[in-house]
Parts: sequence; C-alpha cells; structure tokens
Amino acid sequence: MNVLKIISVLFLLFSISGCVKNNPAPAFIQIDKWELEANPSLNLEEGVLTHALTDAWVYIDDKIIGVFELPVKIPVLVTGNKTIRIFPAIRKNGIRDTKTIYPFCESVSVPVNLVQNETVTISPKTRYFSNTKFYWKEEFEDVGFSFETDPVSNATIIRKTNSPEVKYGSGCGLISLNKNSDSLWIGYTNKQLVLPKSGAEVYLEIDFKTNNNILTGVLGINSFEIKQNPFIQLNKDQNGEWRKIYLDLKEIVSNSTSAEYFEIYLRALIDPENTTGEIYIDNLKILFF
Repeated sequence: MNVLKIISVLFLLFSISGCVKNNPAPAFIQIDKWELEANPSLNLEEGVLTHALTDAWVYIDDKIIGVFELPVKIPVLVTGNKTIRIFPAIRKNGIRDTKTIYPFCESVSVPVNLVQNETVTISPKTRYFSNTKFYWKEEFEDVGFSFETDPVSNATIIRKTNSPEVKYGSGCGLISLNKNSDSLWIGYTNKQLVLPKSGAEVYLEIDFKTNNNILTGVLGINSFEIKQNPFIQLNKDQNGEWRKIYLDLKEIVSNSTSAEYFEIYLRALIDPENTTGEIYIDNLKILFF
C-alpha cells in the first residue's frame, strides 16, 4: 500500500472515530506558509535562510491526517484539547509527488482546543536542527568561489554583483552560454567532500534561476578511479524566477562504497533551441548530521 493510500485510510478512520450522531460540523485548522528562522546554536552556519518548504505532514495527537500544500484550511471531525504536530516537507529532487519530511528542520507542536465551526490558525516556524552540519557552502559573497572549471569547458563561471539578478546577499554565480562559442561549462567543487555513508541523510540545497537546462552529478573518487554519477537536471524556466531544490544524495553516497571522497559537479550545455543561455546559482549547501 503506498503512502497516499495509507494516509487516506488513516484519515478516514480518524474522521470516523471523531464522528457522533447527526453528522456534526467540523472544526477547522488553518496552517499558513512555513517561516524558516535562524537557530542560535548554529552561530549563523546556516548561511542565507532561503527555503522551499512548500508542504506539511500534519498529525493530531500522533495520528496523521494528511500531507498538505501550504497554506491550507483543514476540516476535522474531532474536538477538544489536542496537540497538532506539523513537519516541514520538501519536494525531494524537485519532484512534485515526492513530498518528503525534510530531515534537517524541526517540527512544530501546538496545543489547541478544537471547537465545531471554529478555526484554529497556526503560523508555523521552523529552523535547522542544532546538530546539522553545513559541511560545504557556496554563497558567492567573496571574490573567490568553490568551483573549478573543467579544461574541456569553453564557457566560464563568474561572480555576478550589482545586478537585479542578484536576489540573495551581494553576489551569485553566473554561467553564460553561447551557441557559437561558449556552449559548454563543467564545474566541480574544489573540496574533497568526505560524506557519511551507511544510509545517512545527505542533501544538497541549490537556489537557481536559468533559461537553459543544467545537469547535477556526483563524482565518487578513490586512488584508482573516478566514478561519475549523473543525477538531477535543473530544468529551465522562461519566467525568470529563482527556485530552490533539495537534492537527496543519500543513495548515491551510500552506494559508492569504494569512494574515499566526493565532488559535486554541474554540467551546462547550450540547449539546441537556444542561441544564448544564462544560469544563475546561489546558496549551495551540503548538509548531514
């Protein structure tokens, strides 16, 4: 039975358990969008607090009532003093149907009194757990940055400043592509990333804005070989909006049993229908516990 079916069954059972005669009117839970705030214990290690916590797993007294896109107003057929627990959820790897609890952000527990025909409003705030390790970050705030361009590239990455395209802080990365000359860029993180295996949670966060597709990937490296693991394509968006994606690296990293360390790579090749392309990236972070 898949997750959605389980949730539907549980929601039905939960609703039935709260029913009394004559089909009573529901109480309502209004949940606003998530706010991500700093965790004082991390001493600003989180960097810029961007997020795409679009959804929530919602429980009442430890019983799940569903997974919802926020904001949402939920009718429930239970009343009285209850505890609502809300878990921040992401769309893992940018896939809309993969609404996964983000393991690095705290849940919210709120005691409420549910009354028929009345609405309880919750404005949930979350933060990264205090034991989250921000192992590598690139925010393009300094002149030097953490990417090495592959020699096969004919395009380059630069730090873009003093531009309306910069949304966070004072700079972002820009890869400019041109069909006639600078048509390919490949870049690697310039740090040997020693990442936890054995099923440990490892994520890469990226803010990006692009009118040209770009491929992400992971290199597993040891003394004898470099294994390339192409991963998720960041799709272009002609609307020119900044987006955020959460890439789950756990499977690649844990399955790379012979790798001594890793490097993240990005590969951008001019799309066939484009004559030019612009790819902006910012706030890249690798997280684990």
